Amino acid sequence: MIEGPCGGEAMKPNPIAHRRVLDYAYMDIDTLFRDFQISDQGYRDEQVEESRARYGKSTLSGRGADTVWYRLRRAFLNPFTIILFVLACISFLTDVVLASNFSRNITTVAIILCMLLTSGAVRFTQELRAKRTADRLTGMIASTVLVCRNGTWTRVSSTELVVGDLVRLSAGDRVPADIRLTVAKDLFVSRSVLTGESEILEKDAGTLLPGQARSYSEYRNLVFLGSALTGGSGEGVVLAVGEDTVYGGFAAAEFSRKNGFDRGANSIAWVLIRFMAVLVPVVLIACGLTKGDWVSAFLFALSVAVGLTPEMLPMVINACLAKGSAAMGKKQTVVKNLNAMQGFGSMDILCVDKTGTLTGDQITLEYYLDILGNESQTVLDFAYLNSLYHTGVRNHLDSAILRCPEMPGREPYFQALAGQHPKLDELPFDYERRFASVLVGHREENLLLIKGSIDEVCRRCSRVEYKGERHAISGDGMASVRAIVDEMLEDGMKVLAVAYKPLKENTLSPDAEHDFILLGYLAFFDAPKESAAGAIQKLQQLHVGVRVLTGDHRDIALSICRRLGIDTAQTLTGRELEELSEEELPLRLERTTLFAELSPRQKVQIVQHLRANGHTVGFLGDGMNDLPAIVEADVGISVDTAAEAVKEGADVILLKKDLNVLEEGIQEGRRAFANVSKYIKITASSNFGNILSIVVASVFLPFFPMTSLQLLLLNLLYDILCLVLPWDQVDEETCSRPLEWSGRTLGRFMRFFGPISSVFDILTFSYLFFVLCPAVCGGRFSSLVGSGRELSFIALFQTGWFLESMWTQVLILHLLRTPKLPLLQSRPSRPVMWVTLLGTLCFTILTFTPAGRLMGLTPLPPVYFAFLAVVVLLYLFWVTLAKGWYIRRHRELL
Repeated sequence: MIEGPCGGEAMKPNPIAHRRVLDYAYMDIDTLFRDFQISDQGYRDEQVEESRARYGKSTLSGRGADTVWYRLRRAFLNPFTIILFVLACISFLTDVVLASNFSRNITTVAIILCMLLTSGAVRFTQELRAKRTADRLTGMIASTVLVCRNGTWTRVSSTELVVGDLVRLSAGDRVPADIRLTVAKDLFVSRSVLTGESEILEKDAGTLLPGQARSYSEYRNLVFLGSALTGGSGEGVVLAVGEDTVYGGFAAAEFSRKNGFDRGANSIAWVLIRFMAVLVPVVLIACGLTKGDWVSAFLFALSVAVGLTPEMLPMVINACLAKGSAAMGKKQTVVKNLNAMQGFGSMDILCVDKTGTLTGDQITLEYYLDILGNESQTVLDFAYLNSLYHTGVRNHLDSAILRCPEMPGREPYFQALAGQHPKLDELPFDYERRFASVLVGHREENLLLIKGSIDEVCRRCSRVEYKGERHAISGDGMASVRAIVDEMLEDGMKVLAVAYKPLKENTLSPDAEHDFILLGYLAFFDAPKESAAGAIQKLQQLHVGVRVLTGDHRDIALSICRRLGIDTAQTLTGRELEELSEEELPLRLERTTLFAELSPRQKVQIVQHLRANGHTVGFLGDGMNDLPAIVEADVGISVDTAAEAVKEGADVILLKKDLNVLEEGIQEGRRAFANVSKYIKITASSNFGNILSIVVASVFLPFFPMTSLQLLLLNLLYDILCLVLPWDQVDEETCSRPLEWSGRTLGRFMRFFGPISSVFDILTFSYLFFVLCPAVCGGRFSSLVGSGRELSFIALFQTGWFLESMWTQVLILHLLRTPKLPLLQSRPSRPVMWVTLLGTLCFTILTFTPAGRLMGLTPLPPVYFAFLAVVVLLYLFWVTLAKGWYIRRHRELL
């Protein structure tokens, strides 16, 4: 089975093309040219068109998925805006089409449509700004490539390449397709854009033997789309283009698949719809039977549906998310998808790769040891000379060795060392020998120094050197040596062997590479980032579980995790994952924190199962092999150095690869989500309480307790006050745990707190109907019918309830915005405090103005405000008790 980029079975968007690419690694160049009918002149024009028609174009269609039109559609089409649009249509029907000429009013429709446009514009503008920022960070495929056509080498756009083209590559080029090399001269490529790891691979044009390659890194005669040439040059034949390439198929992922936010929004929308489906018929029947006017009852019932819905919901949601996104923008984070802010708030599992995230991707030389584990300067000296003199591309291990002169006071020493040992010859590193040989001069005799793979170097050694004495290699001796090496490997280190032999010749040939003297070892370590341990501890305090998903060996990953305080009691490799049954898999995934030696397909599988287990999952990755998992996660996170397709598939782009940035994002997401939750639950429960009060009043009162216009005005005025909620403060305790974005608890919250307000509404009804209105109007309602004073009675009653509803709604906003005692233990932000206080005052004054009279409101006597103060105090006391019981019962408020 062919392994994927990180081990395990590869993800194959096009199995036929995938197989074609790998099969030609085992075929000689003559067969390759014959099969594709290529000559030394390259393709002719007619061959180019024929190949394009047969194998497809060199484009990645996934790049077009994240368009302006896509974001425009998402900004204006969601469950909440659809509900409001339907309600706008209902309002148009009741207030315009079916209304009399005198009462016809389009104000409500205009306000709702204005809110829809404003909320959509807020979201669209913020996401478009983030998209443009992300676009400036992209750049995966080379813009042009040198290709031989019609006997001439010419530069063409990489999108014009076809399968069978003969191309020429040089240092600095980005590989534009999957290519079989036919010529290679000191050719080295970096796979960092594909795997996220700074791995340098040497390439050649030789034909592989059957079974020689088990992973993509071992296909030394193939270069893959997205790889970068770091040195040398070469020529080759294009085997696959666009989405048919091994990695390019990942870019075809659908970026619109994200549905964590949509699922929660749908859940909340359906809760509201179910309440409407119950209440509208109840109000219709109650009003129709008691009033006898079924047309008016029908219109009033429809207005109840409008009144139940938090009209500002899309605007408040988008304002909260946009504010959080803007805050993250100041912290080196680009939030492309505003829904990701909600995902941050709900995320309880974060999947990360090891390299560059937990570690600095900066290899350091930890130890230079003799064969028994003692520090040896000679081992370091010979390793330094080997790395200094070999002319191939220096990998990160060589770079770590060559930083030794930077140690305090050591530069003169290493300069003298190089001066005493001039270079004579070399044999560069290759993947068959797996070591590099350098011949240097040394007094009476020359020294052949080799450095490389433990197994390969030891296999070519016949003796060992310890404290200046040489000994023949014995079985017991090698067992002791291997024990030291194994201990370092288990500690997560990369180990190389260093050996040498005296040589009289001044030139070097492969025949001389035997009978070496094993000198010792070099141990390298990709150290954890200084900030990683603290960031992981913060994530754990926020109850976000960190899962490490890596293609690295388990021992290396284990060592890193232990140093960072990540629990490693349960680990799984890709092979072990494949062996688990469907019944075992969910339980093992819940317990496992480290997954090693994974393929891209297995990363996706892990994310899918974690989400199926009810988790909100974030995935941080930067390689093309991470793209499927990034797209699958609820929150896909990448970095600015990632491939273009990866950044397009991500919801969030980090300008700094640091987990501390994610911790800040989670905090911002939870604050934004908490404020959205405040608005939805408090407003919906208040509206529900108002509707219950209307149902009761409609049964017992001979008139409507509030006109349709007044009911809508009440909701709109209250919603306007709620526009400051995105700037409200959030308790630290609220941000300490992931928050659930769904309608699961909304109905329970509405059913519990809504009726409480109805109790005080009914108390107000009784006072108004039996005490205040008769006293002011000069008699009971029944005695005033026909005298004209019944209209004053109704206006006084409706105004009294209007103000009581407004005051109690503002009060409950402050009472339920926090589980703590409001003002004393948890203070709202200044904008929330001042806007709600001034808003309540202004709306109270409205009842004394001509504008209020146009809406059927009338001034109230001072005695009413004394009664209102008593009601507010009782309401404060009762809701505080009820809130405490609710929190004890359900262990949460919002």
